[in-house]
Amino acid sequence: MHTREHTRQITVGGQKIGGGAPVTVQSMCNTKTWDVEATVEQIKRLRAAGCEIVRLAVPDERAALAIDKIKEQVDLPLVADIHFDYRLALLAAERGIDKIRINPGNIGGPENVRKVAEACRARHIPIRIGVNAGSLEKPLLEKYGHPCPEAMVESAKGHVELLTRFGFEDICLSLKSSTVPLTIAAYRMAAEVFPYPLHLGVTETGTEWNGTIQSAVGIGTLLSEGIGDTIRVSLTADPVKEVTAGIAILKAAGLRKGGVKFVSCPTCGRTEIDLIGLAERVEPLVRDLDKDITVAVMGCVVNGPGEAREADFGIAGGKDKGLLIKKGQVIGTYDYDQLLNKLMELIQSEE
Repeated sequence: MHTREHTRQITVGGQKIGGGAPVTVQSMCNTKTWDVEATVEQIKRLRAAGCEIVRLAVPDERAALAIDKIKEQVDLPLVADIHFDYRLALLAAERGIDKIRINPGNIGGPENVRKVAEACRARHIPIRIGVNAGSLEKPLLEKYGHPCPEAMVESAKGHVELLTRFGFEDICLSLKSSTVPLTIAAYRMAAEVFPYPLHLGVTETGTEWNGTIQSAVGIGTLLSEGIGDTIRVSLTADPVKEVTAGIAILKAAGLRKGGVKFVSCPTCGRTEIDLIGLAERVEPLVRDLDKDITVAVMGCVVNGPGEAREADFGIAGGKDKGLLIKKGQVIGTYDYDQLLNKLMELIQSEE
């Protein structure tokens, strides 16, 4: 199997993908790409949230002509999302795009593929082949009867063959489905077949809550098996939510360090403080702190003191009170109403 350490490596605007490079987080603007001001503003918000690569919809010439104007104002690698019209890929390449997402099999005959491959090779622009279970080629659906891992991998093989026919190997692959088990199975099979880096995602997952859960299961499972080089969490939500979810998935998989790790217990009948309320107030206050620390908010005397001592900063709840703990040492006991402020003062005092 080609794990992330052993896939080929591509470079997207200076960002390495595959070949052992750290797994990157991507998102996609939902602005009209031709609206340069709105698109630049959203890219800057995505960057502030931790996004490392941004994709732009390029459905027409108007969008393609805006690429260079956008690139002048941002410092993240940009990917052009193109379907059907190979001329848009050529125009995006001319305008300085860092990567192109296209399916060589649906942009016309081999001559069109050759033109795109040559334009991208000349400018060192990688191409992502994006296979989606919902848009498989008709012959494959007739052959297999329905979307399945074999059909998705065979589709990817066909697209890869079109590019490699013209000596183009700077390739990344995605094999997405809205069904988590199908997505996992397709990527596992692809990791056995292809040496190219894999762009992970579960597509059309829905709104923030449902989509984050499905993405965490699908992407997280694959990441834990060593599969996947870059990820995009697809949500019907503000794209910034995709980035925060993606970073959280990487952290949970042990693939992203730094920042605040927040821990709190699930509560039970032993809890004698409003732990849920306290945790809900603490988490947003510490989430964006530029500190590599663990903060624990625990509710009772069974696991609370131990978990809080393992954290850099912690609260272990008692009856209407709580212990405040720093790096294993009890700082003091405070009334419930004081705990939040005392915890934040302690964290902020740490250089």
